[in-house]
Amino acid sequence: MRKFHNETYRALRNLAVAFLLIALTSFMSPAQSKPEHIMVIAHRGAHEGIPSNTLLSLKEAIRLGVDYVECDIRTTADNRLVIMHNDTVDGTTNGKGKIRDMTLKQIRKLDAGIKVGPQFAGTKVPTLDEMLKTARGKIGIYADTKDASPEALLGALKKYNMLSHAVIYGYHLDFFEGVAKLDPNAWIMPESRNEMVLQNLLHEFHLKVVAFSASDFKEPLISMTKQAGAKIYVDRLGPADNPESWQAAIDAGADGIQTDHPAGLLKYLRDHGYHP
Repeated sequence: MRKFHNETYRALRNLAVAFLLIALTSFMSPAQSKPEHIMVIAHRGAHEGIPSNTLLSLKEAIRLGVDYVECDIRTTADNRLVIMHNDTVDGTTNGKGKIRDMTLKQIRKLDAGIKVGPQFAGTKVPTLDEMLKTARGKIGIYADTKDASPEALLGALKKYNMLSHAVIYGYHLDFFEGVAKLDPNAWIMPESRNEMVLQNLLHEFHLKVVAFSASDFKEPLISMTKQAGAKIYVDRLGPADNPESWQAAIDAGADGIQTDHPAGLLKYLRDHGYHP
């Protein structure tokens, strides 16, 4: 009889432990469960030793197997969309002047590779059309819209069937409102900034993804985003662009990481089972 009671006790105990484990698993937060695919976002393309924001850095990102390439979009004097981070051509080309004051023809005469090395001489400032045509079917676009209208941006994305493969970053509420009005299915991706701003953005746009910098990647903003069912794409640039900070971002709930070292990040993620 004692043996029977002991076996019954052990069976009940094992059953209780099993139920407890199931319950704990069910109530784990998204940040606690191990993600299977952290998105890799190549900041200005894979530009280590390569001219940034060019077709060369885009093609290298594609070769590596990056998920998204971040590109900075600006408008010329004749309303053409080109890829360049600064509002002038001074920093990355052999020319001088503001993009808004220059025509596409003038900008295309500039050399966007010579400052990186003589082997890149003749590299052109790409248009958004060229970037999208090259990216289509191979990589997603993180459209950092520095200076472009919602109409022009969406027109280009739709022309190359890239709208469903793009996240749209911007800097002004009216820009996001314009994008959402033109196409509610577009994945707009504003910066979280603070609790009040994030709450309003989540409510107004029903966001699928939210951008985070180092300054706002913290609780409770992370929890608010997760509870809303939106993904978190966080910057890990500068001093934070290293394996320790990548892992900390993943542990905190990041779904994607923007980096200047996409090859290193991809290797780290694959080695740790975070990227196929």
